[in-house]
Amino acid sequence: MNNTQSSPFVSSTNSVSRVMLLVILALFPGIIAHIYFFGWGLMINMIIAINVAVASEVLMLKLRQRPILPFLADGSAVLTAMLLAISIPSMAPWWLIFLGTAFAIIIAKQLYGGLGYNPFNPAMVGYAMLLIAFPREMTTWLPPTGEALSFTELLNYSLFEILPAGQSLDSISMATPLDIVKTQTALELSLTEIGQQFQHVSGAVAGQGWEWVNMMFLVGGLFLMAKRTISWHIPVAFLSSLFICSLLYQLSDPAAHASPLFHLFSGATMLGAFFIATDPITASTTVRGKLIFGAGIGALIFIIRTWGGYPDAIAFAVLLMNTAVPTIDYYTQPRVFGHKDD
Repeated sequence: MNNTQSSPFVSSTNSVSRVMLLVILALFPGIIAHIYFFGWGLMINMIIAINVAVASEVLMLKLRQRPILPFLADGSAVLTAMLLAISIPSMAPWWLIFLGTAFAIIIAKQLYGGLGYNPFNPAMVGYAMLLIAFPREMTTWLPPTGEALSFTELLNYSLFEILPAGQSLDSISMATPLDIVKTQTALELSLTEIGQQFQHVSGAVAGQGWEWVNMMFLVGGLFLMAKRTISWHIPVAFLSSLFICSLLYQLSDPAAHASPLFHLFSGATMLGAFFIATDPITASTTVRGKLIFGAGIGALIFIIRTWGGYPDAIAFAVLLMNTAVPTIDYYTQPRVFGHKDD
């Protein structure tokens, strides 16, 4: 005999820790591709970021007189650290990762009350702070051409900012394909001319290396959708909006505007669509709201990439739409069952 006396009668197998674990697992295809094309710097970033995130979480929980193990076990601090580490260039000094991660956990998460109370995505808050405060360090990327430094050389640079003899930071680093297209089209070069002068910009559909990293994050995102860890609404609306905006402008001037596939598979697009914008705490919660939220992010990314001051725009687009979530949810609440219009 069923002793259940009241609803709900359907139990969920999802828990915060299980969701976080699945998201972390889904990141690994993209992480492996990133390391393959851009070297071991990402691994160093993640080791530093995870340790700083855990230490910051413990410190704040102690100061707030909250139990430590239950909050650490949910995995949210580790996931925040990993997302931020992926977003930071692999040629990042340790103090940059330390500052960004501590800022994300302490300021953007714990000072708002911890998981479930933060209105902004913590990883993107940390990233935006670093990009505004340290633009040079945040735009120093290694080329995806097999010339990446060894693990030891990257570790020496991360800890002591020491490069191998005869090498300078400018000689081994490069701008991203998004940055190159943005700056060179501003100088009135056509996309064909840019592709001829900067070989790594013209991969199969986007920049060399970047297109494969984005493809692997797409694979991880589809895994999360198949496991029902995230719904399709935000990623589909996000990518569709970015695709439509970039297609319309490319059709209007093909020489000056990159293709939709270039926008979709460059920068952090797929990471943003499936792993950042879908954060259940800071995203919209209604069905229509998720579509509006995702479409707004996609449109803002294209606007900032095309006319703004930053080549990639995931963090700023997500944070701007985070501010709109309360309003979106308020106006997209589903009709109450049994409601009758006056």
